[in-house]
Amino acid sequence: MQINHTITPCLWFDDQAEAAAQFYTSIFRNSKIVHISRYGEAGQDIHGKPAGTVMTVSFELDGQPFTALNGGPAFKFNEAISFQIFCDTQEEVDDYWQKLSVGGDETAQQCGWLKDQYGVSWQIIPRILIELLNHPNTETSQRVTTAMLQMKKIEIDELKRVAVG
Repeated sequence: MQINHTITPCLWFDDQAEAAAQFYTSIFRNSKIVHISRYGEAGQDIHGKPAGTVMTVSFELDGQPFTALNGGPAFKFNEAISFQIFCDTQEEVDDYWQKLSVGGDETAQQCGWLKDQYGVSWQIIPRILIELLNHPNTETSQRVTTAMLQMKKIEIDELKRVAVG
């Protein structure tokens, strides 16, 4: 397998790497599982995984490469790292939100952030939110910020409504 990119996020799972990669590639267009590698006998005293079980899954989401690693229970995901999905329409926001939030932690949903069933944090961001937060009129950007802070999933129509005052 030839590596043609400089940076690839590696997501550490206990033993759900393949299921997570299948879940993510089912959501994003232009996505695929590229390669699955398996643990062998070598290093079994260190990794403790049975030979033949999935070690890593190389996959792409909308062309962005990722690696999922079955590394055991030593590490868990937290909000210090999240993936941003920029959307043009409310339909896109709704679609990603609905699909990624299935089985996730509903208490982690705030300001466009959600945590999926694997504990990975995502930000579902309408592009217009960035425009309005950076609006040259400070009062407009403050109204938009206040509205956004009250939302779980970002609602574009509400942002537009509060932007005009």
